[in-house]
Amino acid sequence: MRRHAAGVTVITVPGPAGFTATSFTSVSLRPALVSFCLGLGASTAPAVREADRFAVHLLGTQNAEVAGQFARSGVDRFHGVAWTEQEGGLPLLDDVPAWLTARVTLRQPVGDHLLVVGEVETGAVHQEATALVHHDGAFAAARPLLPRRIRRAS
Repeated sequence: MRRHAAGVTVITVPGPAGFTATSFTSVSLRPALVSFCLGLGASTAPAVREADRFAVHLLGTQNAEVAGQFARSGVDRFHGVAWTEQEGGLPLLDDVPAWLTARVTLRQPVGDHLLVVGEVETGAVHQEATALVHHDGAFAAARPLLPRRIRRAS
């Protein structure tokens, strides 16, 4: 799966607890549902199991250090990261291009992971940014391809 490029997010729940995720995806437009997966043995799994809400932070290339910090285990992932506590103790990271919050509608063990689905409640886009992606074991930048000139048959 390391050959599959995926957008990088940080998921947070009350506690505060959080982790870097590339499993975030849109599930449905009506209602607006999103999902992510987390390993059952992850250090944040107990907090995610207890949470009724979560926040998803869509990261840009300027957030690579934050993504790396939230991917480490055995550290205070929030140390030195600016964030604001929302209703119910939900942490929202500052200085990210976009974020959303969701109320958990489904939690289901699937293999060795926990699938979490939530209905989107709020969100904001703060800035244009080059998307941060993970590909082949490293962070990378997602940039638009240059337009290709279409050759017309003579």
